[in-house]
Amino acid sequence: MNGAVPANVVSLEVVTRTREADGVVALTLARPDGRRLPDWTPGAHIDVVLPHGLTRQYSLCGDRFDPHTYRVGVLREPDGRGGSAYVHDVLAPGDVVGVGGPRNNFPLVPSDSYLFVAGGIGITPLLPMIHQAELLGADWRLLYGGRTRASMAFGDELAVHGGRVQAVPQDEHGLLDLASFLGTPRPGVKIYCCGPAPLLAAVERACAPWPAHTLHLERFVANDQGAPARSGPFTVELARTGVVVDVSPGDSVLDAVRAAGVDVLSSCRQGTCGTCETTVLAGRPDHRDSILADHEREAGDCMYPCVSRSCDDLLVLDL
Repeated sequence: MNGAVPANVVSLEVVTRTREADGVVALTLARPDGRRLPDWTPGAHIDVVLPHGLTRQYSLCGDRFDPHTYRVGVLREPDGRGGSAYVHDVLAPGDVVGVGGPRNNFPLVPSDSYLFVAGGIGITPLLPMIHQAELLGADWRLLYGGRTRASMAFGDELAVHGGRVQAVPQDEHGLLDLASFLGTPRPGVKIYCCGPAPLLAAVERACAPWPAHTLHLERFVANDQGAPARSGPFTVELARTGVVVDVSPGDSVLDAVRAAGVDVLSSCRQGTCGTCETTVLAGRPDHRDSILADHEREAGDCMYPCVSRSCDDLLVLDL
């Protein structure tokens, strides 16, 4: 890697790189010295700091009981900001990347029955969830859509589950039949969905009649949060250093803090990945992310400074 590695990031080596589908590669990462990696739970992701400086978030999709390796799947994004292109075109076994986390904003909650819905690369966080459901003997089914069969990654791994998995390439069968897959609303079922925004919106509509807290989503694109709580400037105090930062209406808290010399790891810059999560010590944050649940927003003890702002004149952060 170029430059110093931030304190909350460790250096991992790319052990293997495999092609999993058209436009999808999987990376296996490990410590160069072979030491154990931090444990993780289904739905977790890591922040990968690439050698050329970009940070990207990828869901862990390997074996959570393997203490020495992490696996992530990376989709080439033709209209992206360069991270996926670097992974596909440059990154090779033996290269070293920085890794932050793991952290989990999409946890698998206990249930006797699960319905999983994946679109494209959205299959990655669901793979370890399916493995966990299998281990616990829970009832589960997966509806997996993609543009073409060749673009749908990890098909061989899913094939061992037989009829529990319904793969639906769009060019062969059209859009996913969510109504048929989900069936009649009923208690005791948890629904997990990850994929592009149109799929998430369709699943939200289909799940409207279901009991509260049935549906769990992971987003790639942020929700529209409307206008901020206040239009004027505010002040952020960095409790660890005592530095006081003024945040103008045109600046994000993240940019203002970085300009003051504090390096906060970030990735999406749109409030969807959770990489920049920061503890709030005082003041009321104006939550503008697409991650926190309502009760977490009400608690007001953390925020994502890439998008969230302040309801008060002063916000004190644990930085």
